[in-house]
Amino acid sequence: MKLGRVRSVAITGVEGVIVEIEASIGQGLPGVHLVGLGDAALKEAKDRVRAAITNTAAARKGGSGEESDPDKWPEGRITLALSPATLPKSGSTFDLGLALAVLSANSGFASGLLEKTVFVGELALDGRVRPVRGVLPAVVAARAAGFTHVVVPLANVAEATLVSGIEVGGASHLREVLEWLRGVGVLDTVGPVVSSPPVVAGPDLCDVVGQDEARYAMEIAAAGAHHLLLTGPPGIGKTMLARRLPGILPPLSESEALEVTAIHSIAGGLPADHPLIVEAPFIAPHHSTTVTAMIGGGTGMAKPGAVSRAHRGVLFLDECAELGVKVLETLRTPLEDGEVRVARRDGMALFPARFQLILAANPCPCAPANDVNCVCSPSARRRYLGKLSGPLMDRVDIRVRMDPPGNAALSGGAAESSAQVRERVVAARARARDRWRAHGWQTNSEVPGSALRRGDFRLPPTVTRPVELFLRDGRVTARGADRALRLAWTLCDLAGTDQPTEDHVAQALMFRDRGYS
Repeated sequence: MKLGRVRSVAITGVEGVIVEIEASIGQGLPGVHLVGLGDAALKEAKDRVRAAITNTAAARKGGSGEESDPDKWPEGRITLALSPATLPKSGSTFDLGLALAVLSANSGFASGLLEKTVFVGELALDGRVRPVRGVLPAVVAARAAGFTHVVVPLANVAEATLVSGIEVGGASHLREVLEWLRGVGVLDTVGPVVSSPPVVAGPDLCDVVGQDEARYAMEIAAAGAHHLLLTGPPGIGKTMLARRLPGILPPLSESEALEVTAIHSIAGGLPADHPLIVEAPFIAPHHSTTVTAMIGGGTGMAKPGAVSRAHRGVLFLDECAELGVKVLETLRTPLEDGEVRVARRDGMALFPARFQLILAANPCPCAPANDVNCVCSPSARRRYLGKLSGPLMDRVDIRVRMDPPGNAALSGGAAESSAQVRERVVAARARARDRWRAHGWQTNSEVPGSALRRGDFRLPPTVTRPVELFLRDGRVTARGADRALRLAWTLCDLAGTDQPTEDHVAQALMFRDRGYS
């Protein structure tokens, strides 16, 4: 009995797990049996792998083939096993590893590269190696497991080389991998040249005029990564403001960029020419989106949803009052924890979801340009925004009611640009990062309330007096009080002071106390 062994990677959530692929060739009726909790795509791999090996061998021998060819499909009973056997596996990522395991068992590769290399890729029927999703977390897992080499599809080389400390080789055909293992060929380390699209500047904040309060609220939200609700009649600029938020956010750090890129790699949303995401992502699902699309899910093992694709960026819900109640309520846990756990048939997946939520809503279903012309009954108005439950709104730090601008505002000069506002936001974030660095927090919105009420960051009673008054009157919850203190620290950072004042705390409470009905 002949045995071959190769390593590949399975993706669970956003983490990669090393998978050992074994191929056993024994006596008996010819056939292929694949075991190891694979999904439908993986079970079909045996047909793709057999065709790829057969056509690769035939092409090398001019279409004739030879019985003694070690790279031809072997006769006999072939068993393919993927371990750990209890780990659910999905997708076509294992095709290349399965093919090499079969050929290794048939010909007995003597190459030492096989034991220290991880193979990732899908095979076409003619032996071409096609790109797959999740290459970045796969390479990270290979490096963490101590492997020195990884072979990926040539189209995924740019993504794989984002990880340092491991040799990356790109292959466009199964034949190239076999030649590399036998020491008679090399693998490319540069992917196909793709012309980069021209850099197009995003929408600028100077386009929005006559909404000074809302613009200031956007700046505060960006400086502390706070959640924001914008309400007002249609056409007043709610969507314009929200779409300009990424332009005033600071660029992602190196670790954040790799983390965000890994999520989008698994979701299949990385561009081929510039795979590294360095700017905060902006995700704006339609108001008809489902719970699965928002949180993540699907058959088998869960895939990342909108909240995870917006990690370290912005999740914008336009016309949020039109979303289903269940969809809105599912946001409560990720808003609090910064992660989401999705249980599906094949196990539970953990996805990071530390995003900045921006909500935009009309005040009522009819949404006239002027509130005087509203034809909705009071109960209809309450019911419309009543979808935004108290527990959900308690997690939104800033609420702004936008009113129509006057003629003077529309005909006035240009407002501040995104670049000018971004400078202040970057400076405020730097002050917050320096303050919380020893505790591992990046922004004010991540700081737990206990850290603000005790120890070195506890504010004197004279400063927190407005919070005590609001708590006594029932105008704010305990969670809301903590969030008001976080907002006060952001106002302090924008002002360039060392500690919030009573005015900062009062202003933070006013931003939370704005009515939205």
